[in-house]
Amino acid sequence: MAWILGILFFLGMFLITKVDRKPYQEMDYYKKTMSHLDTLSLMESSGSIWKSGWSKVNATPDTPASLVGYKPRGKYEFVQDSSFIRSIVVSNGQSQIAFLNYELMIVHPRLQLKIEEAVQQAGISLDHIYFTATHTHSGIGGYMPGLMGKIAFGGYDQNIMTMMAEKSILALQGALASQDTVSLIFQKSFTDSMVMNRLIKNDPVEPYIRQLVFQKNNGSKASFTTFSAHPTIMGSKFMGLSGDYPHYFSEKLEEEFEVVLFAAGTVGSHRAIANGNSPQDVKDYGLNLSNQLHENLIQSDTIITPIVRNADLPLALRKAHYKIGKNVRLRPWVFNSLFGETNAHFDIVRLGNTLMVSSSGEISGVFMEAWEKYAEEQGLHLIITCFNGGYIGYITPDQYYDEKLYEVREMNWFGPYNGAYFDEIIRKIIQKAI
Repeated sequence: MAWILGILFFLGMFLITKVDRKPYQEMDYYKKTMSHLDTLSLMESSGSIWKSGWSKVNATPDTPASLVGYKPRGKYEFVQDSSFIRSIVVSNGQSQIAFLNYELMIVHPRLQLKIEEAVQQAGISLDHIYFTATHTHSGIGGYMPGLMGKIAFGGYDQNIMTMMAEKSILALQGALASQDTVSLIFQKSFTDSMVMNRLIKNDPVEPYIRQLVFQKNNGSKASFTTFSAHPTIMGSKFMGLSGDYPHYFSEKLEEEFEVVLFAAGTVGSHRAIANGNSPQDVKDYGLNLSNQLHENLIQSDTIITPIVRNADLPLALRKAHYKIGKNVRLRPWVFNSLFGETNAHFDIVRLGNTLMVSSSGEISGVFMEAWEKYAEEQGLHLIITCFNGGYIGYITPDQYYDEKLYEVREMNWFGPYNGAYFDEIIRKIIQKAI
């Protein structure tokens, strides 16, 4: 018995360690990121007009693929919704920015790399590719290598990767070919009874839809839209391929717009308030959301000055902290072996007076009000999205780090104080973008 206990003890020491609670501002990773920020130089150009084009390409697999979201579910049994890749390209005549959007749970680092390589091979010249996802939990897998990818996230399928890369190129080529002079408008709408805080019941909620509208002289339009409710209305037992409510929201608005690119916003801690989880309930939610976008418009601002600023900011982090108890975590090498690369970074794009920031962290919407107010004080509109080709788990208020809650235990992957860390970074990004 003693030797068995000895083996278990050493095995435990080999696999687990304690949570590191050293203040983040004393850590090397903090100093590294702040150094990057202090020396970060945004590419800048000034033009005379805005030009834009857009495209939408069907990227539904020819044969059923594994579903990603909630738990391992196997391959989808039917197609509830076709899956699309949408692209909007915007230029001021000097710089060219491409927004790419996928009806996927995340854009995995390996998928981002595959698409960037395909763009280079196709000879497409872009100054920045800003990746986004709808965050549907009933979309396809096949782009996540590694052990956990195989077990829980649809694995890695070279055919899926090739298809996604080819369709992405078609979407970009279509957007570039359709470019014309546009007006660019920032809009913000309030929503009522559409979203709740699922982490802490009485905590703040981020209830706004934000969009950039691109309108050509002939009246044709596209929209880049964000909202913070998790697309998890379709439940874990649903076995169809579906884009959840963002699909139906976009589908409804595409009666008015040629392309509606729905990018998941600060979805951390936020759940959609729906009447049920049937396909009809999901459609009804998307329709209601699209109606409220028009009915509850509270801000509309035409972006006059065609200035483009853009950068990519690498994000250094504490060593991996996958918690299995209040003060116990897996050793970083175990986490890295299971989950693989994270590609932590921020994308920064400023179009005129509108700043867009995309995060590898799934940010809680409770931060958005303060950040938006700070940006407005600097004369900027602010749009924040997630799932940018990196993924590092949830970014939540630090006071909840020790609670027995999914977002702050199983899905808070890189230790304590990331709420304060991200707050400091976002504010410095805003300052840099002025």
